[in-house]
Amino acid sequence: MGDADATVQAYFEGINAERYDDVGRLFAPDGVLVAPGTEPRRGPREIAEYFRAALRRYPEHLDDPTRVIVAGRTVTVEIHFTGALESGERIEFDAVDVFDLDDEARIERLSSWYDSHAVRRQLQAATRQTA
Repeated sequence: MGDADATVQAYFEGINAERYDDVGRLFAPDGVLVAPGTEPRRGPREIAEYFRAALRRYPEHLDDPTRVIVAGRTVTVEIHFTGALESGERIEFDAVDVFDLDDEARIERLSSWYDSHAVRRQLQAATRQTA
C-alpha cells in the first residue's frame, strides 16, 4: 500500500490518540469528510474540529481497523468501534470508512458509514441508565 498505508495508519493512530489537528493535516487542503447525519466538512481545520466535537462524548474510544482493502487510490477499512461515555456506559458498533487519496497520499475524500439508528439507540439506552 505504500504511502496510502502510511496515511491510513496515521489517521487511525491520530483518531485513537485524540490528535485531531494531526488527523486534519492528513487531508488535502480541499479534502472532504462525509459522516452519517451531518453536513460534509471541508478542509483540515473544519475536519479536525468535527472529530474533536464528535468524540468529545467518549472519554474512552478506539477505532480498531479490522480489514483493509486497497483498490488503486481508494482504501476501504472495516472498523470495530468501542468506547465509553463519561458515565462509563459502553458503546460498540461496526463501521466502514472509504478513503479516496490524491497522488501525494493525502485524503481527498473520506466517507464514513455505520448504522446511525443503532448507535442512537445505544446512546439513548445509556442515557436512560444514568438518568
